[in-house]
Order: sequence, then structure tokens, then C-alpha cells
Amino acid sequence: MKFSDRLGKLSPYPFVEISRIIAEKRAAGVDVVTFGIGDPDIPTPQPIIDRLLKASQDPPNHRYPETDGLPELRRAIAYWYDQRFGVKLDPDKEVLPLIGAKEGIGHAAFCFLDPGDVALVPDPAYPVYNVGTMFAGAESHVMPLYERNGWLPELDAIPADVAKAAKLMWLNYPNNPTSAVATEEDFVSAISYCRDNDIALLHDAAYSEVGYDGYKASSFMQVDGSAEVGMEFHSLSKTYNMTGWRIGMAVGNADMIKALFQIKANLDSGVPQAVQEMAIEALTSSQDCVDENVAIYQRRRDRVLKALGKLGLRTPVPRASLYIWAAIPEGFTSAEFAARLLDETDIVVTPGSSYGKFGEGYIRLSLTTPDDRVEEGCRRLENLVTYLAERLSPYLNEQYPPSRNPK
Repeated sequence: MKFSDRLGKLSPYPFVEISRIIAEKRAAGVDVVTFGIGDPDIPTPQPIIDRLLKASQDPPNHRYPETDGLPELRRAIAYWYDQRFGVKLDPDKEVLPLIGAKEGIGHAAFCFLDPGDVALVPDPAYPVYNVGTMFAGAESHVMPLYERNGWLPELDAIPADVAKAAKLMWLNYPNNPTSAVATEEDFVSAISYCRDNDIALLHDAAYSEVGYDGYKASSFMQVDGSAEVGMEFHSLSKTYNMTGWRIGMAVGNADMIKALFQIKANLDSGVPQAVQEMAIEALTSSQDCVDENVAIYQRRRDRVLKALGKLGLRTPVPRASLYIWAAIPEGFTSAEFAARLLDETDIVVTPGSSYGKFGEGYIRLSLTTPDDRVEEGCRRLENLVTYLAERLSPYLNEQYPPSRNPK
């Protein structure tokens, strides 16, 4: 049996591989501390669960949902955008519920890209931007993100012929994996560039509600001209600890929303209505749970930064997102450094190279690990202060002398 060529182009999805490694280690009795996957450990707030329990008893919710979701949910999404960002949306034309933002991001490529077209994709970045482009038969042109530029794309560096061929640009702020943030001025520049080159601008805003030290992220949709050129993707996963329930939304340009609806109507059956009821509760009730979550993540951020600082790793303080993006010592690739941490300390981190060529030289640590495990991981990291010099030498071919185990 011959499978499609696109399967041969797929790399192993990094988080599937991380889950496999963790499972193998734990099956062998190893006490693994994972800073790998950005999957909130905090439970979904109880009022949202209560809404699910009630909705699950309603027989109409046992049937197929509509692709465009319950009208009440679309109105709730529009209400939330108005309350949070001051953005007015038409719930019937500018809002579309998703089976999680990932689903919408993957399907969006089919709205804009034909074989031979070009998508402008940041690097390092969430892998689905590239995968969706490849599935559509198009090509990705990498927009390198550099620390020197605040992990923002250098639009002036995109060749004119590439800009002419491009049909789609992806942005993501607050950023995964770098934790970088964008200003409204940054969005203005991107909107102007895409308008001038007739490019659809798609913004992934999944981490907008995880901001530290009082920081509040802007929405791309707040900026004049955004609805002319683009859509924004959002998720309830990180905001309300709902990764397992699979619900998100796309908002923005009405024609783009209609196009995404057409793709989805032919490929999926929408979000279960009981889960939509959960989202209505989350978006329209008290947002105190969001502030409580952020306080927990900020406390963990500060603890992990302290441990990494003792190691001498260069780690700018994140203003947002669930991640710390740390530069690794010279002499390692990010995969080698992550493998050494796992082998020597049973700590899981994500190599920066999992997010693309320009993620090399960094590791990503997620803050979605229970407090006691964060503390245990930090203890192990702090025990590496002298251990790094002995066994995690920047020279991989060095013969390491016996050393105490940092675990």
C-alpha cells in the first residue's frame, strides 16, 4: 500500500514525541519532572464544569451541532471581545467557533493557498503553520525571528518576488515559543505590509490572557485596518484551562470567516453543543479565574527564572505566555542539551529546534506543571550549578569524571 507523499514530508510532531519519552521513563519507574508541553495543570473552573453537567442532560445537545455554532456562543464571543478589547464584532458574520484554535489554524491554509502559492511563516513558531501550508500544497517562506529584533519578523527583509507570490502571513503574539510580545505599532506595520501586497494576515492570539506584572496584550483586531486584511484565532484552552475540551474561535474579516466556515462545513461537524455551553459560561461570567491562573503562573515563572539564573542561563523575563525561552550554553545543540537534562536530571524541556531552524540555541520551559513538581525541578536545576561544569560541559566529547547525581 502506498501512502501520500505528504506523509513523508511530516516530521514527528514534537509534543507526541515528548509524551512518548515521558511515558517510557515513567513506565520504567523514573521520577520525571516535565517542563515540556503547554497543557495547563490547573482544573477547569467549577462553574464551567457545572454548566457542562447541566447541558449534557439536555437531549438536543446529544445531536450533531451546527458548524457555525450556537448563536448564543457567537454572541458570547463578540461580547468577550468587546469587554476585553473594545472590539465590536458582528456575531453572525465575523465570528466562527472552532474545535480548538489548532483546528482552525490547520484548516485556514485551505482558504488562501493553492499549490505553488507562498505562505510567510515565522521561525521559530508553532509547527502547525508550516504543516497546514504543506497540506495545501503551498510553500513556506521563513520569516526568521531574532532576539536582537525582539522576536518580531523583519518585513523589509522579505524579497519583493516572495511578497508578490505570498498569499498568507502568520503572526503569533504573545509568542510561542519565545514569549515575545507585540505592540499595536507592530500590528500596524504588518497590516500595512499585507494590504500593500494583497496578503491575508492571520494572527494566533492563544496566549493573550496570560500576561505578567500587569501586562495586558493587545488584540490584532483593535488596530485600524485589521478587519480588511485578516482574522484572529483564539482559544479557551490556555485562558480557562480547557485544553481537553477543544474549543476556540476565529474572528475578523467577514469574507475570510465565510471561507473558513465553508472548509469546516465539509471537513468537520462542529463543536459539541454541551462544550459550547461551557464556553458561553467562561466568556460571559466572572473573569476572576483568569487572574488567579496568571498569579499561579507568575509565581512559577519567578521560581524557574531563579533556578535558571543560578545555572547562568540567559533568560529574559517573559511578559506573557506560559513559557520561558532560555539560551543554552555554547557547544550544544538544543536537542543535545535537552537530552542531557533528561538523562542526567530526569527533567523534560523542549528543544528550540522543535520550532524551526531559528529556534536552535534555545530551550523552552512550560509553566504548566504543578507547584510541587516545579519546586522539585528547580531543586534539580540548582544542583546543576557545579554539575554543569563537571558533566554538562560545553564540549560534548569531553570525558566526564564521576560526579554526584543532581537528582
